[in-house]
Amino acid sequence: MEQIEATSWPDPPTDATRLVKTVHALRRKPIRELTPEDLRVLIRQHEGVPALLPRALELLAQDPLTEGDYYPGDLLVAVLGIPSSHWSGNSITAAPITEIIQNIEHMGDLGQRFAPHEVIWKAIHNFRAETNN
Repeated sequence: MEQIEATSWPDPPTDATRLVKTVHALRRKPIRELTPEDLRVLIRQHEGVPALLPRALELLAQDPLTEGDYYPGDLLVAVLGIPSSHWSGNSITAAPITEIIQNIEHMGDLGQRFAPHEVIWKAIHNFRAETNN
């Protein structure tokens, strides 16, 4: 991300939290090498969203329940938590997320896929309410 954004962050302070140190390290990693968990962490922290979202949407199009370290669908929940200001007027990313949500709708009870049904549907509901999608 540092190359894409043309911004290099200094090393984190020695007393920084593990999360801060992780975000700093992940910003130096090539986007194609980021794992679903790496993407989830960065997106939840609203770091590099414009650069990371295409990769996250690519993974979610292949499997809407792509899993980081927490549960099946945690990457989707992170993506759905991106502020509505990003989605408005951005048809390049709005169309794929709509299709991904439709794929989730066809899955039925997500609990049968070991995914937290209520958590994912709450994120979808909130996303739709905020984006009129």
